[in-house]
Amino acid sequence: MASSLSSNPFLGSSPTEGFSRFSSLSTDISKLSFSAAKISVGPRNAKNLQIKAAGSTFGNYFRVTTYGESHGGGVGCVIDGCPPRRRISEADLQVELDRRRPGQSRITTPRKETDTCRILSGVVNGVTTGTPIHVFVPNTDQRGHDYSEMSVAYRPSHADATYDMKYGIRVVEGGGRSSARETIGRVAAGAVAKKILKELAGTEVLAYVSQVYKVVLPNGVVDHETLSMEQIESNIVRCPDPEIAEKMIAAIDDVRLKGESIGGVVTCIVKNCPPGLGSPVFDKLEAELAKAVLSLPASKGFEIGSGFGGTFLTGSEHNDPFYLDENGRIRTVTNRSGGIQGGISNGEIITMRVAFKPTATIGKKQSTVTRDKKEVELITRGRHDPCVVPRAVPMVEAMVALVLVDQLMAQHGQCNLFPINPDLQSPIEPKREASNTPV
Repeated sequence: MASSLSSNPFLGSSPTEGFSRFSSLSTDISKLSFSAAKISVGPRNAKNLQIKAAGSTFGNYFRVTTYGESHGGGVGCVIDGCPPRRRISEADLQVELDRRRPGQSRITTPRKETDTCRILSGVVNGVTTGTPIHVFVPNTDQRGHDYSEMSVAYRPSHADATYDMKYGIRVVEGGGRSSARETIGRVAAGAVAKKILKELAGTEVLAYVSQVYKVVLPNGVVDHETLSMEQIESNIVRCPDPEIAEKMIAAIDDVRLKGESIGGVVTCIVKNCPPGLGSPVFDKLEAELAKAVLSLPASKGFEIGSGFGGTFLTGSEHNDPFYLDENGRIRTVTNRSGGIQGGISNGEIITMRVAFKPTATIGKKQSTVTRDKKEVELITRGRHDPCVVPRAVPMVEAMVALVLVDQLMAQHGQCNLFPINPDLQSPIEPKREASNTPV
C-alpha cells in the first residue's frame, strides 16, 4: 500500500514556484529516518517523494487499523468504512474478546487480563454512525521485568532479531507489536464483521482445532453442515469431538509441564457465503484469505479445499460435478474446491486450514546471540501459551470475517450497484430479522 504526495502545484503559484519552495526542505528531510515510513526526496522531483505506510491496516472498503503493544498502556483498533445504522455494542465485541483472552484455562498463558473493551467513537446509542469506530482495551497485568534477558539476547525463531534488523530498535517487553496481544484489535473488528455478515447474508464463520502436535482429528468426523459454536466451545481446546479433544488437552498438558511448546492446525469454514465474492486475477478470494490468516502470529501454512492433498488425485477424481438443487440453484456434488472456483466463491461451504508453529518462547535453554553479536545460552521467562491453537480459533474467524465483509462491499459496489442478471446472479439481501433499520 503506497500513497504519493500530489505533484499538483500549490494554490496561487506556478508549478516551478511551488516546488522551489518545497525543495529547500529536501536536504533536511532526506536526513530523517523513520521506522514506520520511508521518505525519499529528489531535488525538484516530486515523483520521488513517496511515503510507504507500515503494515498495521487491513482491508480496502472495511478498513481496520490495529495499534498498541503487549506491555504498553493498551491495545485496540480503528474500524473505518463500517455501514451506518447497524446495532453494535461493547457486549457484542466482548463475547469474541473473551474467547481470545489469556488465562482462560490451564492450557493457555497464565497472564490475567479481562480484556474489557470500550467503544470510544463511531457508535451512538448502540447504533453505528458510519464514521470510524474506535475500540480500546487497556493492559492491566504487565510484567516487564520478565523480559530483562531478552533485552540483550534474541529468542530463537521469534521476531526479536528481525525487528532489530528492520527498525534498528524494538520494544522488548512482551515482544511489542509482535505479541499476539496485537490481535485484540483484529478480534474486536472481526466481531463487527461477523455481525454484519450474519445480518446481511446469513453468513457464519466457524473455526475449530483439528490438530494439536501429533493428535489429528480425522477427516469426516465433523459435519460442517451442522457444526455449531456450542460444539466448538464445549471444551478448552476448542475441538468439536470430545474424545479427540481430551487427547489434545493431554498433549498440551504434557509439554506445558516440561517448559516446551507444540503447534497445530485450525480448520475454518464459512457457511452461507454468497456466490460471486473475490476478483480475478490478483485479488482471488483464496489469495485474500491466505494473506489474512498468514498475517496472524505463529501462522506457517494455509490450505483451501483439498489443498496439498489434491496433488494426489487425477482431474476426474478432483473435479466437483455440478447439479441443480430443488430450488434450481447450481450446486456441486463434492466440495474439493473448498467453496471457491476461479478465485470466486460459488456458494458452497468455504473450507480452509491454517497451520501454527510451536510457540517460540519456551522454558528450555537455547543457543542464541546477543545484540552485540556474542554467542550465549538463553533461558526465557514470562508467561506464554504452550500451544497457540486454542486461542487462535477466534483470531482466524476474525480475519476471515474481515475479508468477507470487505469482499461483500466490493461486490456490491461493482456488480450489484445496478440491477443484476437474475438468470445468472443471486441478490444479496438483508435477512428478514435484521431488515428493520434502527434510526
